[in-house]
Amino acid sequence: MQGVTVQRQVMEGAEVIIGVSTDRMLGHVMMFGLGGIYAELIKDTAIRLHPLTDIKAAELINSVKMAQLLKGFRGMKPYDVKSLEDLLLRISALVEDNPQITEMDLNPVKVQTEGKGYWVVDARIMVQ
Repeated sequence: MQGVTVQRQVMEGAEVIIGVSTDRMLGHVMMFGLGGIYAELIKDTAIRLHPLTDIKAAELINSVKMAQLLKGFRGMKPYDVKSLEDLLLRISALVEDNPQITEMDLNPVKVQTEGKGYWVVDARIMVQ
């Protein structure tokens, strides 16, 4: 072992999942939805073709049921949806520049309240 990395534990925030996969027919597709331990249980996700535009990134976020939670549901503070849109666009650009990426899974991404960004808590990237 050559070293240790100690990082802040992120407790607060809404958990989302962002993914990229490669379809034989369609090429790269991007996924967004409810993340963390609920990703497989509730399966609130949506998929769009790569590459994303700013309009398609916003549409992807708004197409899942949890979008209402992110916007501030029943008096809750809204989460930083703009930073999520930016993250989706950055991932799309990363895949565009590195087409050898065959899969990517960011889960969970802890979205903070409006204006405070997000933390990618766990990431897995597969390349060809």
